[in-house]
Amino acid sequence: MRILITNDDSISAEQLLPLAKYCRKLGEITVAVPKYEQSAKSHGINIHHPFEVTQQTFDGDIPVYVVDSTPADCVRFAVLGLKLKFDLIISGINRGFNMGTDMLYSGTVSAVREAGILGFPAIALSTSPEYYDKALNHLDTVFDYITGHKLLEVHSLYNINIPPKSKEIKITRQGGVYFSDTFVEAEGENMYQASGICAYRNSDDLTLDTDAVMAGYISITPITINMTDRLIFEKLVNN
Repeated sequence: MRILITNDDSISAEQLLPLAKYCRKLGEITVAVPKYEQSAKSHGINIHHPFEVTQQTFDGDIPVYVVDSTPADCVRFAVLGLKLKFDLIISGINRGFNMGTDMLYSGTVSAVREAGILGFPAIALSTSPEYYDKALNHLDTVFDYITGHKLLEVHSLYNINIPPKSKEIKITRQGGVYFSDTFVEAEGENMYQASGICAYRNSDDLTLDTDAVMAGYISITPITINMTDRLIFEKLVNN
């Protein structure tokens, strides 16, 4: 199996090398990650200016491409620039949950959506900041579930969140708002800084990724790149 690993936390992410070493048992690994942190950059790509790509290695022989651009561009460069083909693209492990409407902002999830656009199966992996160095311990459970339930034969794109002290796995759908911001004045004239606040409201619905993760379950959500509201489309064309 040929696997591409990317993230939005950059080449400096502490769990990048451990993830690459873990994935060695799954197949042949290539890494393409941003040079600098790209959190909340969503699906941005760079089309007007050149960007730097440098190469190094992990663990002796894992090729690593450090891309001075976004997570989506990391995937684009590996596929369209290097002309590489992959059996699976893994994005993460992100330091912070990506669930509910936060998926729209996530560079981690956008790398998976870019993989889908390019025709490759992909999964996003995220966890809470305080559990960041322990989430790797659950990957055997996650990949056993993916393999055992043949998830990648049913669908190609998944968003996975791993909470602390995880229970079992639940298949979920996108929930509502999990995180929001207020804006406070910052140093300097006319300067403002976003300040994050938790906006989660429990719906007691374990089919939602937000509720499942907050209840301690590993959430696996099938996602899509198609933004058409099919119910409204059918209503309008049949009106």
